[in-house]
Amino acid sequence: MKIFIRVIFIFTLIVLSILLLFVGNGYNMYQEAINQMPLEEKVAEIKAKENYTEFSELPQMYINAVISVEDKRFFKHPGIDLIAIGRAAIHDIKAMDYVEGGSTITQQLAKNMYFTQEKKMERKIAEVFMAWQIENNYSKEEIFEFYVNTIYFGDGYYTVKDAAKRIFW
Repeated sequence: MKIFIRVIFIFTLIVLSILLLFVGNGYNMYQEAINQMPLEEKVAEIKAKENYTEFSELPQMYINAVISVEDKRFFKHPGIDLIAIGRAAIHDIKAMDYVEGGSTITQQLAKNMYFTQEKKMERKIAEVFMAWQIENNYSKEEIFEFYVNTIYFGDGYYTVKDAAKRIFW
């Protein structure tokens, strides 16, 4: 019985060490991104886009549709959604691959602003740190506004206004 407890203890220490390594690497990735371009500068760059669309210009039906598809609890969480992350982790473990991300709109915004699309644990952790910073500096409406002006809509369109013009005009 003592051997079993020691094995569990050692296994737990190894898992915690690996977890700390990922968190440290993710935090370093976040710090590097912020040092290269502070959040305020990145936001100014987004707002300077030719067809930047403000939140007040967006139809409520569109806002509701995006939130229902991308992040049902957007207005309730602080930038990360532990329920979504847990669900995604279970699906990823079952598939033994990254099949679901569990990212919030704020995390997706962080990724679009600073990071690559590469599926790595360190990047996901960096997104969490960035999402917290974004949430601490901007309102949910501003975050949503930045999001719809940075996501890829296909055919080379990165703002909702460009995509709408392509589809409806």
